[in-house]
Amino acid sequence: QVEVFESVGGSGQAGGSLRRSCAASGNTGRGKSMGLLLQAPGKEGEGVAAINTDGTTKYADSVKGRSTVSLDKGKKTLLLQMNSLSPEDTAMYYCLFNADSFRCGLGIQYDRRGQGTQVTVSS
Repeated sequence: QVEVFESVGGSGQAGGSLRRSCAASGNTGRGKSMGLLLQAPGKEGEGVAAINTDGTTKYADSVKGRSTVSLDKGKKTLLLQMNSLSPEDTAMYYCLFNADSFRCGLGIQYDRRGQGTQVTVSS
């Protein structure tokens, strides 16, 4: 059984940067896809970044150009570097996992979803 865990919630300042991670544990297999979904208060969740073990990356327009997603050497931890923060980045951040590299995308169904952590960006 695979589980996913987000890094502890955090905060940032507008114009600054933050780094988020989420890890998959258990028998994750060799091919996989991981992603991050953000849900701001009162809004639907938005998939903002995804990556698979083939190196394919996807970004939502809301973070494109100011964010970089990567996998660690063990390919079980997703890392997201987000720059030029704004208060609009305040949201619950959820980690997503698919047990193959084919289903790597935004706005698609994932096999596992973490419980989420709160990130707050102040102006």
